[in-house]
Amino acid sequence: MIPVLLAFSAFLSTLCGGLVGLRNKDRLHRFLGYTAGVLLGVVAFDLLPEIFSILTEKHMDATGPMIALVCGFLLFHTIEKSILIHHTNEQEYEVHHHPHVGVASALALIGHSFLDGIGIGLGFQAGTSIGIAVAIAVIAHDFTDGLNTVNLLLLNKNHSRRAFLFLILDALAPVLGALSTLLFSVSDNLLVLYLGFFAGFLLYIGASEILPEAHSKHSSYKTIGYTILGVAFIFVVTRFA
Repeated sequence: MIPVLLAFSAFLSTLCGGLVGLRNKDRLHRFLGYTAGVLLGVVAFDLLPEIFSILTEKHMDATGPMIALVCGFLLFHTIEKSILIHHTNEQEYEVHHHPHVGVASALALIGHSFLDGIGIGLGFQAGTSIGIAVAIAVIAHDFTDGLNTVNLLLLNKNHSRRAFLFLILDALAPVLGALSTLLFSVSDNLLVLYLGFFAGFLLYIGASEILPEAHSKHSSYKTIGYTILGVAFIFVVTRFA
């Protein structure tokens, strides 16, 4: 029951983050800059260290997780460009955004939130102290997950009602993930592949989507500062959680 209660805290954290994004659409570029920094921080200070920790402990080869990372990057790149391929006749060099790209991004983040809940549940299977540490980290960064979900939808010209609907789904995902761990467990071999795959996905949307958009019309040192702040936030969370 404790994992589910902590996952519900992640639900509230995600919801609050998304509502902040919905109510500050006029300052979206600053949140996008912050979001890009958070995604970079999650990859550098959370996902990759966890991968290498497991690999070292289990004496596993790093090739598999790194292939998964590249696959995550290229898969979302392929999906995005396939969605946009029928727009090739649009005016060259003009900036375009399409709702389906935002939906694909949001669905991927919802899947990540579901796996966050699984992480909480499996953490408690390993031990109470590990479960609590994982839950603190998840709750801390789920605020940004909600913000990311809303930002990606609004960035790609989805309306606020759709963004709110996906926000609710994203907020519910960790609760459902925690509940699902009552039914199964995951081996370390599969866990490192998932972590590598998701790291590749985050690198793509952070570097190729969010960060360029943050500076497309409002490039400033303040936006750069928000990106650095996002990286620093995740660094602090991963060090003290």
